[in-house]
Amino acid sequence: MREDEGDVGGSAGGLVSVGSPMLEAGPKAEAAKLLPFLALGARADLQAAAAQHVLALTGSGPGRTLLAGQAALLRALVELAVAPAPAPARDAARALVNLSAYPGLHEPLLAAEPGLPARLLGCALDPQWPWAEEAAAVLANLSREPVPCTALMAALAAAEPGESGLERLVRALCTPGYNARAPLHYLGPMLSNLSQRPATRAFLLDPDRCVVQRLLPLTQYPDSSVRRGGVVGTLRNCCFEHRHHEWLLGPEVDILPFLLLPLAGPEDFSEEEMERLPVDLQYLPQDKQRDPDADIRKMLIEAIMLLTATAPGRKQVRDQGAYLILRELHNWEPEPDVRVTCEKLIQVLIGDEPEHGMENLLEVQVPEDVERQLQQQDRQEQEQCERVQQALELAPETQAEVAAPT
Repeated sequence: MREDEGDVGGSAGGLVSVGSPMLEAGPKAEAAKLLPFLALGARADLQAAAAQHVLALTGSGPGRTLLAGQAALLRALVELAVAPAPAPARDAARALVNLSAYPGLHEPLLAAEPGLPARLLGCALDPQWPWAEEAAAVLANLSREPVPCTALMAALAAAEPGESGLERLVRALCTPGYNARAPLHYLGPMLSNLSQRPATRAFLLDPDRCVVQRLLPLTQYPDSSVRRGGVVGTLRNCCFEHRHHEWLLGPEVDILPFLLLPLAGPEDFSEEEMERLPVDLQYLPQDKQRDPDADIRKMLIEAIMLLTATAPGRKQVRDQGAYLILRELHNWEPEPDVRVTCEKLIQVLIGDEPEHGMENLLEVQVPEDVERQLQQQDRQEQEQCERVQQALELAPETQAEVAAPT
């Protein structure tokens, strides 16, 4: 996430209007002169103007590079971001959002304030903190990279006794109105990034915690593709754990209908086909819409693909009529790369079973030469998808025809 640069235009003028000679100096000197104005004890109007000026700097590459070399200024920015009113915490937090959107700036941010993940985590999970969404967005950005993700995991592990940090995170994500002043959508991608770690997946897949079951309804969360996509990404990462597939597909979780429903449209199946589908996918209304976000549709397909890695998983996915939904999705899908992913899953479902000893596709050792060939095929498919997409953009009048092949 990165804050809209248009929101911060002209903020440099606020500092000039209060008599600051900063713009007459060089860039580094200008940044150094900002520091006293950012201090917690600074006069409120000057502090607010300085925060707005820093926010404006984060909207450009040279400005971000300049700030990255100012450790003291970054520390002051963090202090403002977690400070209570009347400090301009929102502008400071938005500046951190912009800075953290660039992985190359993660190191100077953490070097300036090693406790940044822990401090922002406290804000993000505070039900009363008005800028909790901004704090969550910074953490979602930081957790994309290994080093800050490790620091965030440590902060979660050091949470208050009696309730793990991950449990607090999931509770905040799954509780409507957890924070009346912040929607907390960015807790979704934060959890998705964390679920790349085995320890997080172990927590999420603990049958005694019922975490996955609490996340499943959010695959259809209508108000935010950010939250919805984060949850779908989390579930997809959990599906890498093939030892849990039987539990995930079984009655305790019953994950497949939640993955298929966002991919389903208003198709009118025959009675025989309808009976093959789970109850939740039968007789859908005529105004039923597929998930509008192509990236989310692709992640849903990938999650189902992972569930077909083992022979029992493939049988369960076939038996629940997944092919019918995917067949109609493929006929409708306008995005070439999503359609290719859908085709691969359909081939798994309608193809022959692998030979003995290769039933678990996640454990198959692929020879290096075969792996190179597969990678080359993937690249060729991606290039073909890009060429098709470019053709659609150049000739929009043909898009409807290509988007709904017969």
